[in-house]
Amino acid sequence: MDAGKDYSTMRPEELVVEEKRAHREQITTAVLIGFLIGVIIYGLATKGFGLLHTLLPAGLIVLIARNTVRTKERLAAIRAELGKKRPA
Repeated sequence: MDAGKDYSTMRPEELVVEEKRAHREQITTAVLIGFLIGVIIYGLATKGFGLLHTLLPAGLIVLIARNTVRTKERLAAIRAELGKKRPA
C-alpha cells in the first residue's frame, strides 16, 4: 500500500480517482519500458554492444520494473477497497 494513504478512510469517488491515477502510471511505465527496449535494439543494430545504448537503458528498465510491483500492489489495494465500498 502507498505510504501515507489509508484507502479504508477514502470515499469511493476518491478511490476511483486514485485507481485512474495508478492505471495511468502503469500505462506510462509500459510505454517508457517499450521505448527503452527500442533504444537497446537500435543501439545493438547500429553500434553493437556498448555501455550507453545497452547497459544504461537495461539498468533503467530494472529500476522501473521494481516500481511497477509497488504500483500493482497499490492498484490491487484500491480495487479491493472499492469492492468493499461499492453496493452489490
